[in-house]
Amino acid sequence: MTELSESDFHEHIDDTLIAIEEAIDEASLNIDYETSGDILTLTFDDDSRIIINRQTPVRQLWVAAKAGGFHFNYDNENGVWLHDADKEELFQMLGRLCSQQAGQNVNFN
Repeated sequence: MTELSESDFHEHIDDTLIAIEEAIDEASLNIDYETSGDILTLTFDDDSRIIINRQTPVRQLWVAAKAGGFHFNYDNENGVWLHDADKEELFQMLGRLCSQQAGQNVNFN
């Protein structure tokens, strides 16, 4: 995987956070979200949260959920964020994590 420039990294993160917000809006999901600085917080009916934030020094996107913490690297070749441990794509994992916390099927495809 090639190293992302800082500006490319921020552009990919910004696009990703907007895509998550738009997917929640378009699907009429009962998930509240708020962006503050570099952090997108998803809040569920039971007040549990998923925190998504950028880690500029290591050029990663981090996700914290009830299920644990996950780090993603950007795959330039395929234009997706991949989990650093098992290479699961961000939106696939996020759908699974949100489904667990929302108690309903959440799909970000």
